[in-house]
Formats: sequence, structure tokens, C-alpha cells
Amino acid sequence: MPARQPRSPPGRLRTRHPSPASPPRPARLPAQPPPGLAARILLLDDTVLILDKPAGLPVHRGPSGGPSLEDWLPALALGKRRPPQPAHRLDTDTAGCLVLGRTRPALAELGALFAAGRARKTYWAIVSGEPRADRGEIDLPLRKVSTRATGWRMEAHPDGQPARTTWRVLGRGEGLAWLELRPHTGRTHQLRVHCAALGCPILGDARYGGVSATQPMHLMSQAIALPLNPPRHAVAPVPEAFRPAFLACGWKPGGSHGPGIGAVSPP
Repeated sequence: MPARQPRSPPGRLRTRHPSPASPPRPARLPAQPPPGLAARILLLDDTVLILDKPAGLPVHRGPSGGPSLEDWLPALALGKRRPPQPAHRLDTDTAGCLVLGRTRPALAELGALFAAGRARKTYWAIVSGEPRADRGEIDLPLRKVSTRATGWRMEAHPDGQPARTTWRVLGRGEGLAWLELRPHTGRTHQLRVHCAALGCPILGDARYGGVSATQPMHLMSQAIALPLNPPRHAVAPVPEAFRPAFLACGWKPGGSHGPGIGAVSPP
């Protein structure tokens, strides 16, 4: 019969040798915002901030880490107790206008506005190939598909979610076209899939047919108009990396292209 362990005397606690603890994880240091961040602010007031997001920067931090707009948000607080928060999505590879709410009520109002499709969004793209017509509308439902070999992507399918885009040609170059795109729905990769369905994938968009080993995807959120009180609107500049292709299609810095389908004057 095994001997009993002696009890601790009254008033004394038994002590145990602690197991070796793993070293504490170092705190995650926020990434330093780029020096030119202030120059990317297109509109700033007490409740709304519109930022010119660089292409290639995700809005939200991914599971694998890496830089994201979330790292910059504290530097965009600009006198507020809390940093601003994005009011809508903008793909990682898409440059241009991103709307952020600076207060909780403003963020809720902006979120409802985008959810209802009341924000007027205008995109510019350079596409490979030239559409036969000068303007048109694409009405193709989209659904998400994924395979082990290629990962996920969006595709046109009758059983998908409704997706509609109005487009017009603003300029043409040799084998290229400069399109103005206005989405009437907000599906993931909508403009990319719709341009590919037009037979003119976006230049640099390897996922949907615009194969390019060196060029970025030439898609930008060029302007946005918000029917708030008072109305807000902003226009983003063409990124430096996009300029050669835009110039080849007749774009002129500071030029005007008429009201068209994507007018950005306040509603």
C-alpha cells in the first residue's frame, strides 16, 4: 500500500515548482504610415474622410499578415479619439477613392448609404482589346467558385447574384481602350468579370484574362459622390504607374470628359 503524502501544516500552503513558461510574444508594432499619407486625403471634414488608396494595399489585415490600410488608420484619426473606419469595400488591387467614417453615427449612415446603392461610384479602367460599341450595359449574375488547383474566383452564372454595370469608352489606343465604368450593384470582382465578359479584360488582371507579368491591374475608383447633407464628392488622380497606358488612350492630365454616366457633381 503506497505511503500517504504528508499534509501541509495548518496555515501553510503547499508550493509547486512552476513549469518553464514560454517566452512572451512580442507586441505587434503598427506599421509606419508612408510619408505621403496626408497628400492622399481627397476630402476631410468632421465626419467623413475620403482617401486615395494605393493599388496593391488591402483595406483589411489578412490572415498571413503584411501591410494593410488598418495599419494607417491611427495616423488618420487627426484629432478624433478613434481612428476612422472604412464604410465600404475596395479590392486590394484597385486604386482610388475609399470613404471612411470619422464617427460612429457617420459610419452607420455611410454604411446604410452604400448598402442601399445610393453612393454614386465611377471607375476608370484600361482594358486589353477594344469594344465594338462606344457604350453599353452588362447585366450578368455572378457567383463564387473555387477549386483546389486554382483557388477561388467569380464567374458569370444564371444562378448567381444580380450584377449590372454601365460602361462607355473614353478613349482608344492600339489594342487598348479606356473605359468609364459605373456599377449599379456591388458584387465582388464585378467590374473585372464584366470587362472580361465584354471580351476586354482589364490590363494587368491575370486572374480574369488580362495577363501581364509586369503591369499592375489598371482599375481605379476615379470618383465618388455621396448624397449626404451636405453632399460630398471627391475625384482621385490617375496613379503614376497607370499613366503610360492612359496617355496611350488619349487621356490628358486635368482634362474633362463630360458628364456621361459617371458625373461626380454633387447630386
